[in-house]
Order: sequence, then C-alpha cells, then structure tokens
Amino acid sequence: MKSPNRIFVIVFFLLAILHQDFWNWDNANLVFGFLPVGLAYHVGYTLVAVAFWSLVMKFAWPNKLEEWADGGGD
Repeated sequence: MKSPNRIFVIVFFLLAILHQDFWNWDNANLVFGFLPVGLAYHVGYTLVAVAFWSLVMKFAWPNKLEEWADGGGD
C-alpha cells in the first residue's frame, strides 16, 4: 500500500470514531442561538468528510484500473 493510501485509511478510521459524538449527547447548549451542539457538530463533520472524500478521489482513485476497464490499458 502506498503511503498516501495508508494515510487515507488512518483518517477514514479516525473519522469513523469521531462520527460517534457521545460527548455531545447531554449538551443542551445552542450554537448561534438556535442550533443544538450535536447538530452543529455533524454539520462540521459532514464538511470535513466531504473534503476528505474529495481528496481520496483526487489522490487515491485507481486510474489504471479504470483505464483497464475501459479497454485502454494492458
């Protein structure tokens, strides 16, 4: 496994752990006066996940496999 792919796997598991935000379950505070902390956390989490998967698609996408499937590679 190449080094960037290893980093992506580590970040993937870190994001999977951070998705379970048990530390916000009993928090009744509001962000911006109307948004519960847990929901605000997941908004931020979603933006981080979008950025992460965009980077995965840019740097770890198997282009050679895709070319092979299209009939252009060896």
